[in-house]
Amino acid sequence: MAGDRWTFLVVRGEDSPVQQYTLSTKTLRILAGVAGGAAVVVLAGGLFIGAHATARLKAFNLEARNEALESELSEFQTRLRELESTLDRVASNDAHFRSIAGLDVIDAEVLEAGVGGPGLGIPAASPLWAVDSTTTKAVFATGYDLSALERRARLLAESLEEATDSALAHRELLESTPSILPTRGWLTSRFSQSRMHPVHNRPLPHEGIDVSASVGTPIFAAAKGRVIRSGWVVGYGLTIEIDHGFGFTTLYGHASKLIAQVGDEVTRGDVIAQVGRTGITTAPNLHYEVKVNGVAQDPSRFVLPDFIRN
Repeated sequence: MAGDRWTFLVVRGEDSPVQQYTLSTKTLRILAGVAGGAAVVVLAGGLFIGAHATARLKAFNLEARNEALESELSEFQTRLRELESTLDRVASNDAHFRSIAGLDVIDAEVLEAGVGGPGLGIPAASPLWAVDSTTTKAVFATGYDLSALERRARLLAESLEEATDSALAHRELLESTPSILPTRGWLTSRFSQSRMHPVHNRPLPHEGIDVSASVGTPIFAAAKGRVIRSGWVVGYGLTIEIDHGFGFTTLYGHASKLIAQVGDEVTRGDVIAQVGRTGITTAPNLHYEVKVNGVAQDPSRFVLPDFIRN
């Protein structure tokens, strides 16, 4: 180096002459600046291309993730509908169970909406709203439905627990309470304080119900109890009478055949006789009475609705 000048020797090989280049400091600085600028440009370009490729990859992954989430959300909504259908069946069974347990049935509107529970706000309050309002609405609706089903499930669980406790506490009473139609047939005459008698042709009390059925159709005990009468009764023909305890007695008249005998212990559904037309009657039928503490009651009150066919 002489003064402000730089000399560079370039050797290409053993047989090639040595090349000599002399540059001033100023020129060298200019070349160094150009080289540095070019390096910065190349580096920036590389970073830009890399960032662009990364952004595209992220966008692709995000789109794939969104599609997967939408698919999961759709499947979740389907499962919610299935859960709602299941809860409908549970609610139906709950109403039946509460009726048997002597409890009031839960109001349908209360079951439909559930009770209690905080609100979910509005969809626009979600951080997702600014990104995808459509998906936000779907998520909000799903969350709302889930919250309602959770409240409904809790309500049914509490109701079934209450009914179970009541049923266990009154099991003996329930087993002894008449609750079925004693034969398969059609209700042809209802309980009445004054009914035109089909044989005597004058108004007379009818302290039971008549169920029309074919001769020989089985007659079932309406509840657990002990047979206190099995034989002929004037007007009723061949008759079975059962004492169920708790003040309940039932009578089954016009039978063609008596199966249960006095002193027999029976349970609900046991065959005790067969339908006939003995006694004062115009056609084969079962005359069925229910008394509580000796007072005749309308037997229809002691028969679950599904068992009555008018």
